[in-house]
Amino acid sequence: MVQTLNNMEELRNSLFGRPSPRHGLKLLFWFANDYIVIKNDNQMVANYNPKEGDFGFHHFQNRRECENNVCKRLLPFSKYPFYDVGNLYLPTSKSLPKYVRKSNTGAKNDRNMDRLIISMRSDRIVDKVYVTQHEDQKSFDPVNTYCISRELVMIICGHSLSNFLEQAGYNTHEQNFIIDQGIAPRESGETRIDMEGGCRAPPRAEPRAAPGFWESYCTIL
Repeated sequence: MVQTLNNMEELRNSLFGRPSPRHGLKLLFWFANDYIVIKNDNQMVANYNPKEGDFGFHHFQNRRECENNVCKRLLPFSKYPFYDVGNLYLPTSKSLPKYVRKSNTGAKNDRNMDRLIISMRSDRIVDKVYVTQHEDQKSFDPVNTYCISRELVMIICGHSLSNFLEQAGYNTHEQNFIIDQGIAPRESGETRIDMEGGCRAPPRAEPRAAPGFWESYCTIL
């Protein structure tokens, strides 16, 4: 069973994406605000097709892992394909916003351990949203894998990045970086979901760059 997080308190208590310099919370904020729009029927509709690989999205197999004659999948079975994103060492992740990529220094540490996984319908409607983290360089940690409810996604849409990180328990020294990047603050609770759909217009993807030294040698998935 994968626990579902329904509000900010549950997200904070999960400890996902913390402490700094982990990037999972910023990845989740970007997904809720820029990768999807929320239509007036509360459906989460992707602005992009994850099959195309933008932002570092790629197919996630959700294979059965076996240990001591016990086999299980990381996520519940779904008739829709899974895609994960968040590997900052992939060249295609260069199109993620700088505030997400800031954690990538090229060092082999826990800065790159967080991932976001979605199941996607053929009509670009996101069926489920999950967050997880690596327990080693090959496997994800089932104990620290959570389903993000649609209600929580909508709550995240109502916050500025700085306010979201603060309420999620992230280190407050991130505030200065956010201000430096020109990400305008917004009052907590101000919704960006309207009848036209969407939390915010998606930004243009930054040009892709060639992989650097660590991107070529790091083995984290």
